[in-house]
Amino acid sequence: MTVIIALLVAPIILFIVFVAPIWLILNYRSKRQVNQGLTHEEREQMQQLALRAEKMSERVTVLEKLLDLESPNWREKV
Repeated sequence: MTVIIALLVAPIILFIVFVAPIWLILNYRSKRQVNQGLTHEEREQMQQLALRAEKMSERVTVLEKLLDLESPNWREKV
């Protein structure tokens, strides 16, 4: 009986001593990073990507207008 209890208690103690503290530290570190939000560099990168997306959208619009002029039925072919 005591051997069975020892076999059950040993993994629990190892978990509490080694795994749980590391798990808690990593958990709270990741939550802190999420709560901090975007860094200044990430915000700049997001703004640059948004500008690129706007330019690409404008280019697509221009290309669609050109295609409408040159080949009015191009949308039906796709």
